[in-house]
Amino acid sequence: MVPVEKPVFILNGPNLNLLGEREPEIYGSEMLADIGARCATRASALGLRTEFRQSNHEGVLIDWIQESRNAASALLLNAGGLTHSSIAILDALRVLTIPVIEVHLSNPARREPFRHASFPSLAANGIIAGFGAMSYELALEAASRFIARAK
Repeated sequence: MVPVEKPVFILNGPNLNLLGEREPEIYGSEMLADIGARCATRASALGLRTEFRQSNHEGVLIDWIQESRNAASALLLNAGGLTHSSIAILDALRVLTIPVIEVHLSNPARREPFRHASFPSLAANGIIAGFGAMSYELALEAASRFIARAK
């Protein structure tokens, strides 16, 4: 396995900085830093590197999505609540030519009706949801396969 030069960007949206404290019955008890560490370990095993980031600000997430165009080999995105409201994030994702995987800790389809709609999914190669923190690791596995196919 040849390591990939560019990292996989893993972007996290609003309120994900509160993981471990916020509704653990839905999102689990792991903190975001724990998930970031799990991702780094899994990525290393796959010959990948990660750039793990979180922001509560839509514009910052859009800047990072745009940055990923040239700086990342793939993008994993958990847009949090912006999943259901941000056309601006969708527009930024539509410009990307790298693999995009939408990630959710919970399964939005089993939750409130307003969570059933996802703007990022309209630009994503796939969605992984409902497996808690493991959703990120599964998304990295999928990203590694997309990256390998692109070589």
